[in-house]
Amino acid sequence: MTIVAAALLLSGCAPGPVESREVAEVRGVAPGLALPPPGAVHDYQLGGAYPPAAEVTAVTRDSTAQPAPGAHNVCYVNGFQSQPQDRELWLSERRDLVLSGPDGEPVRDPGWPEELLLDTSTEQHRTRLAEILGESVSACADRGFDSVELDNLDSYSRSQELLTEEHNLAFAALLTDRAHRAGLAVAQKNAAELGSRGRDEAGFDFAITESCHRYEECADYAATYGGGVLDIEYAEDLRGTFDEVCADPATPESTTLRDRELVGPDDPAHVFEHC
Repeated sequence: MTIVAAALLLSGCAPGPVESREVAEVRGVAPGLALPPPGAVHDYQLGGAYPPAAEVTAVTRDSTAQPAPGAHNVCYVNGFQSQPQDRELWLSERRDLVLSGPDGEPVRDPGWPEELLLDTSTEQHRTRLAEILGESVSACADRGFDSVELDNLDSYSRSQELLTEEHNLAFAALLTDRAHRAGLAVAQKNAAELGSRGRDEAGFDFAITESCHRYEECADYAATYGGGVLDIEYAEDLRGTFDEVCADPATPESTTLRDRELVGPDDPAHVFEHC
């Protein structure tokens, strides 16, 4: 909890992250875990941390950043693929935990070729991976984040059929348990095709989606998480205007428009709007 939040609690006026604990209890989330406030104005800051606008009530930042005072803070962890800057570490010291294709070469994400897919196919691998990635999850809690986003849950769809939904859900359950024990709620990231399995089998508490309006998947997430869906749409993908996106009844109340590179407000390419 931030110093600002502690001060507000003492004065009897709690900010969104504390108030949202009541919402968590209504949704059946474990007591003591905070969800993003209903209808959160969410800023997705993975391109670099910067002071959020006054109306922002939820912020996602990388696990190496500090949380933003006075908001619900979501900590980004690449749970199922390697980060580009750690590629050589995985290849030199953890090669057996990197998924290998039929040719023996590491399997890469086609859209992000510097990211290697982690091999969640065996219980032994999942246990070891959970120890490694669990350190990042615990670091999020130590830094004062309220929840964690585990990215690339859908790596099985890019695995040349070497990984399955079951493999990744089993691994997600290990990381979610680690996060819950550290006091963090956990967001399912994408993978609409899982339906309610992410909640029921992995223990996810809410969802963060990319382009659920563009791909007509928003209703699928809402069926599982109700209003607990934070959607990010990208300006480069819009077919029409963002006003039309927000006017669609299927669009989550908490929907944010960002630029694809997620740059800061000092960059001319910066885009930040919200429904």
